[in-house]
Amino acid sequence: MMNDLHQKVQASHLKRDAYLYVRQSTLRQVFENTESTKRQYGLRQRAVALGWADERVIVIDSDLGQSGASSDREGFQRLVAEVGMGHAGIVLGLEVSRLARNSMDWHRLLEICALTATLICDEDGVYDPAHFNDRLLLGLKGTMSEAELHVLRARLQGGILNKARRGELEIRPPVGLIYTSEGTVVLDPDQQVQHCLRWLFATFARTGSACATVRFARTEELAFPRRCAKGVHKGELLWGALDHSQVLRALHNPRYAGAFAYGRSQTRRNVDGGTSLQRLPQDEWVTLIPDSHPGYISWDTSATNNACTRARRPSAPIGAADRRARDPRCCKDSLCAGAMAGA
Repeated sequence: MMNDLHQKVQASHLKRDAYLYVRQSTLRQVFENTESTKRQYGLRQRAVALGWADERVIVIDSDLGQSGASSDREGFQRLVAEVGMGHAGIVLGLEVSRLARNSMDWHRLLEICALTATLICDEDGVYDPAHFNDRLLLGLKGTMSEAELHVLRARLQGGILNKARRGELEIRPPVGLIYTSEGTVVLDPDQQVQHCLRWLFATFARTGSACATVRFARTEELAFPRRCAKGVHKGELLWGALDHSQVLRALHNPRYAGAFAYGRSQTRRNVDGGTSLQRLPQDEWVTLIPDSHPGYISWDTSATNNACTRARRPSAPIGAADRRARDPRCCKDSLCAGAMAGA
């Protein structure tokens, strides 16, 4: 077997560098699944055994914590570029899933390796993508790796959906609601936070306008809370001026009416490779369970508020350009005109 491996490794390969690609799917795996990382770095000795000098083995590990299904991995892009320029004699990875779990990326790498006479080595052996049998085997490995990812996702998503249908899935609640240590949702014990939310809904009920609610908040110089979603201050309350988008989010969020909801939007992949988030009509939500926890308004009041805002402005996919268009039925002051862009 070793003789066969060395027959594939030619002098032309050894004149170029060996590239060792190291990746873990998540940062948690980087810190907890250290044995896999050690095995990946250990492939350096495999390259040395095949004839490469230790200093000719280049390690690319900038994608630690990046999913193999991601298309924006800087380290993988660098690897493809080095192979395409003919700098690589061999590419080493512990297994196909370390290199890619995306068939498009994997087959593109195979094609470039075949064109530049670059070998591929994993824990099982050395392959020459220019040879039909080796390329067939590598293609099958890539397909199996992608199928494995699909099964893992389906299993995870199935568990999430089951918990969501029972109303037991913990989803970060909006400001004004918190989870207790027992896992139940209650009103935030901070009375100032409660006062702000009650004021918002009461003012909208009186005026019937999100813009007018913002204007009254600015006139009265009221500060409103937001909960920091990420960073070093994640989970902390931040206070600032109320804006139009904050009012709309509160009015459209069923959690404020004491209802558990899941699947209110879905991500769609665009032709250009990007994604957009699209709101779904209520009858297409995965789960809607009224009266599942305390709220600030009743379910009937929430329905009335939603009907009012929709009458003023039709809903649009999140991120759509036309969502920035001003509603002529809204107030015409500069404050609300600017706020509409962030609605």
